[in-house]
Amino acid sequence: MNSSSNKKITSFKDLIVYQVTYDSMLKVMKNLIPFLPESEKYDLKSQISRSCKAIPRLIAEGYAKRHQKAGFQKYLDDAMGECNETIVSIEQIKDIYAIKIDLCSELIKIYDISGRQLYKLAEAWNKFKDNRKNT
Repeated sequence: MNSSSNKKITSFKDLIVYQVTYDSMLKVMKNLIPFLPESEKYDLKSQISRSCKAIPRLIAEGYAKRHQKAGFQKYLDDAMGECNETIVSIEQIKDIYAIKIDLCSELIKIYDISGRQLYKLAEAWNKFKDNRKNT
């Protein structure tokens, strides 16, 4: 993971929130979903699989549209929504099935922080774009 906050951002892969949500997605896919009962195949398994994979995808796609203030904002908003959806799904896994409770708690915290980071990124990007217009 890239820990330098002063490094120039040249790719969506340089965004720490992308790196963290991608890593968290791998944990969900490898360490939670396989342990859910088969009865959840078309519900919780499917839903959390889609939501956790959507977050880094939305960040990457939004970054490609960063020149469009509203375009980038939409993707960041959608990624925040997917973070919230993923949190609820992980809470359900923890509370209904008691699967890997410590990992679930860790992931809930990570996705909560990531959602707030996405919000801050959207705010910072809006300020940056506004400042560029005024210069």
